[in-house]
Amino acid sequence: MDNGNGTNKYAPMPVAFFGIGVGALALAGAWRAAARVWTIPEAIPVLLTASALVVWLAVLVAYGRKWLVERDAAVAEMRHPVQSSFAALVPVSMMLAAQAVQAYSRELAIALFVIGVVSSLALGVYLQGRFWQGGRKPELTTPAIYLPTVAPSFVAATAAAGLGFTQLGMLFFGAGVFSWLAIESIVLHRAAVHEPLPEALRPSLGIQLAPPVVGGVSYLAITHGVPDTFAYMMLGYGLYQALMLARLIPWIRQSTFTPSYWAFSFGAAALPTMAIRMVERGATGPMAWIAPVAFVLANVVIGLMVAGTVRAIVQGKLLPAVNVTAPKDNVLSIERRAAAGSR
Repeated sequence: MDNGNGTNKYAPMPVAFFGIGVGALALAGAWRAAARVWTIPEAIPVLLTASALVVWLAVLVAYGRKWLVERDAAVAEMRHPVQSSFAALVPVSMMLAAQAVQAYSRELAIALFVIGVVSSLALGVYLQGRFWQGGRKPELTTPAIYLPTVAPSFVAATAAAGLGFTQLGMLFFGAGVFSWLAIESIVLHRAAVHEPLPEALRPSLGIQLAPPVVGGVSYLAITHGVPDTFAYMMLGYGLYQALMLARLIPWIRQSTFTPSYWAFSFGAAALPTMAIRMVERGATGPMAWIAPVAFVLANVVIGLMVAGTVRAIVQGKLLPAVNVTAPKDNVLSIERRAAAGSR
């Protein structure tokens, strides 16, 4: 397709597309939790889990192909100060897949967990070490910087506890909590005192919802008994973040749907998962209505993302298009295009 300045072609799949797999696996996890508390046909969570695993495998294969046949693009993505953070979704999705298959094969679950943990630690240390070396431009600081350390740590904690390695889960939970607290101050400072995020990057704010509720799910996994004060604190902050993001939707929203909106999916699915697990553990009072309301809203939100993604596939707009004869983009424009994931 020609735009008058050169020939366009589709860019290789951005690593940020793993957000689709993460969101699908997280929603399936919410349904598995719901089936333990409410009367839900057993076939629904099984079907959703199988579908999520298929989506994850498809994204994994596409990303593997990228490294095989479009290696330069994959390497450039890993060197980018923002795009590289989304690579952490690869091991995160692997550990979520481990949770999904645990009921069917403990051996496979442990294998996926080990691969996910080792790769997340290696990637997190590499990316976080680069962050400590300084020189980062404020405009390149987005909530994506949670991904290399906070997300893998919390998911590893949940997966470890589920496999019976509770003390290991506690170690990962600690790494996630203190990384989250340190990074959030950086994200908030950038948002408050620097230029607003470009329109194409605003959906990345959806990641802001994930730390308190994904961390809350981890905390419940490594503890026992009726949820304590800290669990309620984590959920309370998650609910507040959800309200803040709802208030920002008119500002975040773009003219058309792009896969970057899947940044909302992990937190959207983890919030009801946490609330449901609190009910399962004996929480009463407002939790009796918070859990079902959050569950319904999560399904609506992620359902809209699925519909938007299917529509983009049908229209041939899922992958970003690039101009093969245009001058090389600067760093920020490349990042905007990749984050938007659209033409």
